[in-house]
Amino acid sequence: MDREFDAATMSIGFIGAGKMAQALTRGFLASRITSKEQIIASAPTLQSISDIKKYGIHVTCNNQETVQDSKVVVVAVKPNVVPSVLREVSPVVTRDHLFVSIAAGVRIKSIEEELPPQTRVVRVMPNTPCLVQQAVSVLSTGSSAKNGDAEFVKRLMSAVGHVEESDENILDAVTGLSGCGPGYMFMALDAMADGGVRCGLPRDKAVQLAAHTMMGAAKMVLDSGKHPAQLKDDVCSPSGATIHAISRLEKLGFRGAIIDAVMTAFERTHELGQSK
Repeated sequence: MDREFDAATMSIGFIGAGKMAQALTRGFLASRITSKEQIIASAPTLQSISDIKKYGIHVTCNNQETVQDSKVVVVAVKPNVVPSVLREVSPVVTRDHLFVSIAAGVRIKSIEEELPPQTRVVRVMPNTPCLVQQAVSVLSTGSSAKNGDAEFVKRLMSAVGHVEESDENILDAVTGLSGCGPGYMFMALDAMADGGVRCGLPRDKAVQLAAHTMMGAAKMVLDSGKHPAQLKDDVCSPSGATIHAISRLEKLGFRGAIIDAVMTAFERTHELGQSK
């Protein structure tokens, strides 16, 4: 690992202070991979940085200041804002900077075109469970990334969850599945809890049972190595309650709705990347 990215001396700057920047900040601090003194974030107005400021990090309304005070620059703005923000900071970017983009749909080539030649770029698609160190992140490296840049970003993101590296051409699909996936899970969990309430459970108990059930089912998939369909079959006793419930879900189009949701998010992510 390059000494310039030792955890003890690493400086991280967030351009953008929205929900993902806040989630990563909280995750990095909770994992102790860095300290609040080593993080800076910038956004256009004092109001837009008020939420992230509560973590005790340095904040500014000057994006160039963020770049100058950081070795790792996380681009955490909306996709349509990325080009103008990169052009703004380009004059102060050096070869020592590593740009990590979490902007959905924005391709590495588009980022590189707005920055000085040979700027090091890594594109990452994380998700919001980084708040609780359970994120899923997938990364791809740019053409000018140094040896070790990918490993560094893996180490950084592994502090907040699971990390994989892949070709960039699958990242829009990753966004549709794991990037947006927590939203689908929250909706499913809420619906399960509603069902429990309808059957007579108190709301708080229904939510707790649904959340732990979802977490346990996910852990069974990861730990057992079995296909989810096999695990589903394992809990379906002949003429039992589970197979009756699953039959009903099939009739209501449950599987198709989830597949369509992932596809819709994938298509929208692709559109966002084309509309820079």
